[in-house]
Amino acid sequence: MKVTLNVNGEGRELDIDPRTTLLDALRNHLDLTGSKKGCDHGQCGACTVLVNDRRINACLALAVMHEDDEITTIEGLGQPGALSPLQRAFVQHDGYQCGYCTPGQIVSAKGMMSEFDLGWPSNVSDDLTAIPDFSRTEIRERMSGNLCRCSAYPGICAAIEDAAPEEGLKNTKAAE
Repeated sequence: MKVTLNVNGEGRELDIDPRTTLLDALRNHLDLTGSKKGCDHGQCGACTVLVNDRRINACLALAVMHEDDEITTIEGLGQPGALSPLQRAFVQHDGYQCGYCTPGQIVSAKGMMSEFDLGWPSNVSDDLTAIPDFSRTEIRERMSGNLCRCSAYPGICAAIEDAAPEEGLKNTKAAE
């Protein structure tokens, strides 16, 4: 089946089996190997990408479902020599050990910041109608779908906190 995916701002035409996951299309057909195949069941977050600025597990989505969507992978956030603020912060705060989950963590953090800017509450938000507090408790809850088997969580949280202002986080108490 022919499909055109808009990945990292570029239209890419593919001829793929309609059962191909978005993750497999990115990795095996477009050679964008930053997104990792961890569990292949949507439980670890290593495959996290942004689709229309919302984070999804690419292993659970079919590629053909995302024609005309804006897909952003870790490669679309920054490159060596031109890292995004989140990528730089992960390096500075040692927000990785083996590095396998790091692309998914960074992409998920970018998506999480968009959720904050939209005022979306989480399970630990004190008030469902108020602007969420950009606290470590909120960060941990919102990042709980991304597992790090090396337990680099303190560095991950510190990196997210540090990069938030430079990433343009607007609609939270921490940005005031």
